[in-house]
Amino acid sequence: MRIVIKALLLACLPGLGLAQDSGLKRLETTDSARDWMAVGRLDIDGAGFCTGALVAPDLVLTAAHCLFKHTSDERIDLSRIEFLAGWRKGHASAYRGASRAAIHPDYKHQEEISAQRVRNDVALIQLDRPIRNTTILPFATGSHPDRGEDVGIVSYAQDRSDAPSLQRACSVMARQQGILVMSCDVDFGSSGAPVFSFSDGTPRIVSVVSAKAESDGGRVALGAGLEASLAILRSELTARPSNRIMNGSTSAKFIKP
Repeated sequence: MRIVIKALLLACLPGLGLAQDSGLKRLETTDSARDWMAVGRLDIDGAGFCTGALVAPDLVLTAAHCLFKHTSDERIDLSRIEFLAGWRKGHASAYRGASRAAIHPDYKHQEEISAQRVRNDVALIQLDRPIRNTTILPFATGSHPDRGEDVGIVSYAQDRSDAPSLQRACSVMARQQGILVMSCDVDFGSSGAPVFSFSDGTPRIVSVVSAKAESDGGRVALGAGLEASLAILRSELTARPSNRIMNGSTSAKFIKP
């Protein structure tokens, strides 16, 4: 199947049949959000946001494109990025800045948007201080799910920016060229949101939301690969600085993904 992407987070997948899942649950209360406090909003200078999730006390997993200016290869100033863990109704359980970030070495922000770009659209942000809070526990990660497997997404979006929403009843519709096509409801701001597998009863992050798409009048989500990517990104952060490691500042202005 050929994927034609019209914009960074809007794609068209001709010929893909779709039965859109539903069931978004807003995590507005302490009880409903309890298991998802390690998912947070990534704010950029108050002008826009993505979604991210803790995979270690000081590491946030998100989409690589969230760290770039929308229309160029210019990177966002890390001093303008803040991770708001468990953000809901104007309050976060922890606030942290970003000190370093690693993007997948094969991610090319300015290249024509393709399956390869989506597949490598993964980044790790190292926080300025670890989050040591027993109510905010980093998520474990798992292997790539198979076609037909149920997954879930916790994300913020432009119409639900004040609290995250959980969609636990969506599924993997296809695996193509290393990306996941899922019947999940995502929107602008959902970039970088964790995709969870519940196969062993424990939520494990198995992918990262890279784009939303449309097919036959319905919506799908495209997920970036994670199995090999996470190990590569961790290695990038511990290796000597390179042009894939972000430490300094730029003058880039953020445009909401």
